[in-house]
Amino acid sequence: MDARVTIVLATRNAKKVPEIQAVLTGAGVDAEVVGLDGYPDAPEVAETEPTFSGNALLKARAVTRHTGRPAIADDSGLRVDALNGMPGVLSARWSGRFGEQSGDMDAANLALLLDQLADTPEEYRGAEFVCAAAVVLPSGAEEVVEGVMRGGLTDKPRGANGFGYDPIFVAEGETRTTAEMSAEEKNAISHRGKAFRQLAELLRELVR
Repeated sequence: MDARVTIVLATRNAKKVPEIQAVLTGAGVDAEVVGLDGYPDAPEVAETEPTFSGNALLKARAVTRHTGRPAIADDSGLRVDALNGMPGVLSARWSGRFGEQSGDMDAANLALLLDQLADTPEEYRGAEFVCAAAVVLPSGAEEVVEGVMRGGLTDKPRGANGFGYDPIFVAEGETRTTAEMSAEEKNAISHRGKAFRQLAELLRELVR
């Protein structure tokens, strides 16, 4: 691909941009990743699809239509074995209106999930983080990939890093929660890191 192509990441979360930039740069993609802060009139896209892949594609398509640039987007969440794969695509809004009213949706989601698993033995507390990452080009070409980080859930939060369900998730082969790991350690094994490293391979071929 041409040097310093601009790729728009479909997010207004400024913390996500350097994370994805680092993953793509480390995978050999010579592109500048920008968020939606530079596109204040970009549409808000409702995540109405029943799958992570569907929601990621919805967002990337909308951003490419609006900006005329290559766009990447992701959708991710936690699937809990004992809850038949839930909260899944509802992970970010699991606690619903209660979470919104509390002013801290992440904390409310985590508290609700722990309450739901209160009587679940450790051997049945398996879970996995899933991330679908999509790229859509102005030409209409598009691809979507998924990354998975398998592990289990603790019975109480540990650690101050990360966000969402990180304080109760322990990846396979680890004793620390992902909230007790550094950003670099987590990114090396995370569902999002895996997905975007796969996407980087596609970007080198698609964005030329």
